Amino acid sequence: KTIHLMATRHSAFYSPFIACIAGGFLEKEGLKGTYQVVPPGTSTVEEVASGRMDVGQSAVSQSFGPLEKGEKPPVAHFAQINRYDGFIIAAREADSSFQWSKLKGKKFLHVHGGQPEAMLRYALYKEGVDLDELDRIESKGGEQMMQQWLSGEGDYFHEQGSYPQQLEHLGKGHVVAAVGPSIGPVAFSSLVCRWEWTDSDDAKRFAAAYSASRQWVNNADPMAVAKAEADFFPDMAIDAIAAAVAFYQKLDNWGGDIAIDPQDYETTLDVFTHSNRIRKRHDYDAIIIAPPETS
Repeated sequence: KTIHLMATRHSAFYSPFIACIAGGFLEKEGLKGTYQVVPPGTSTVEEVASGRMDVGQSAVSQSFGPLEKGEKPPVAHFAQINRYDGFIIAAREADSSFQWSKLKGKKFLHVHGGQPEAMLRYALYKEGVDLDELDRIESKGGEQMMQQWLSGEGDYFHEQGSYPQQLEHLGKGHVVAAVGPSIGPVAFSSLVCRWEWTDSDDAKRFAAAYSASRQWVNNADPMAVAKAEADFFPDMAIDAIAAAVAFYQKLDNWGGDIAIDPQDYETTLDVFTHSNRIRKRHDYDAIIIAPPETS
């Protein structure tokens, strides 16, 4: 049986999802897996809801849109990937005494829109900085942001690992801070499926594989994880991938159970309320279900 997986964003931050295949955990449960990043013109939620994909990497905040319209979300969030914001701040020069106020008056290259911006805005608020008062350079992130930075744009850089670590590898940047600690535990990214899928045997076997994958990624030697995932990141140095994995392990990004914690979800509501992206605090049960039971 083949389980089809789709990512909304592709980075080492989502290593537990990638390692389901890269680490052989699906095979241990008698499954095969395909993995792809969502192509232009569609969305991970749409592909999963249609049945073309079985499991997608998303975020609980993706379900706020339908709920704001009084509609039931087309997919259910059933497992947690990351319990911290994984965006990292890099600078042109090393700075062991970085303070968030140093962003003022500097050109800030950051991912605009959606959850990344909402989380960044909330973290800066917690640190006494208003995002709207900064000199912001727009970017979609990923390779586009890398090229912007390498061409000289920006004094500070905001992306997930292992992009900042790759800049360090190239000698073109230095990690100085991370968004996650300023917010604390939060329901950041999650796995989605069709509402009825969690009752299936495939779902139970997938959940067992994913749980084992997440525990391994959280506890294994970072270089072992990097080597397993290297083929998924052909443009990244293996030491940059390992450095990103080590960073997220230290943050306890992948700690705990795969169930989405209700308190972490409440923090997500705080974030999106602060950014005026939701009009009410939507019920946990309207978005999230328990992971499939595993033996």
